[in-house]
Amino acid sequence: MNHLVPAQAGAQLITLVIFITLSRWYVAPWLARRGRVDALIALLWVNVFRYVALQVFVAQRDGFPISSHGAMEIVIGDVLGAIIAFAAIVLLRQRAFAGVILSWVLVVETTVDTFLNIRGGVEEHLMGAASGVTWMILAFFVPAVVVSIGLLAWQLVSRRHEPLSESAQRNSAPLATGRLQEQ
Repeated sequence: MNHLVPAQAGAQLITLVIFITLSRWYVAPWLARRGRVDALIALLWVNVFRYVALQVFVAQRDGFPISSHGAMEIVIGDVLGAIIAFAAIVLLRQRAFAGVILSWVLVVETTVDTFLNIRGGVEEHLMGAASGVTWMILAFFVPAVVVSIGLLAWQLVSRRHEPLSESAQRNSAPLATGRLQEQ
């Protein structure tokens, strides 16, 4: 019996469950105490490091049985996601609404990229074939990206009416909590 497939799938699933639990217990309350821009930026930073997917070329050279087309599909999707995430951070730091739009683009791009990577992995029978750094990326970083994208979508929807500027946020915060503004 090949134990590599259930080991990789199990590690990914366990990590996903742990990251979801951490998010519910610690990340979501922390995000709620931050302004909209800071919450979005914190979640975007996880995706900036998706260029780690370039490692697939080394893995391929060292025996990871992925096709050149499959490797390029992974790299293009993840490097594009990293660029979008960084651009969104830059724009959000400037309080530009285009940062929110790019955040939505990242959610859609990552969803499509994840689907294509799963499909490609199934077609090329890659589950259980990863080792070394590739295994670590799949077992820990990929679930972190998936959870961060879920949290990002949640923040984009639940905080869509909050202003991006800090001054507008300070002026509207007392009204939102039902307290009178102190002068």
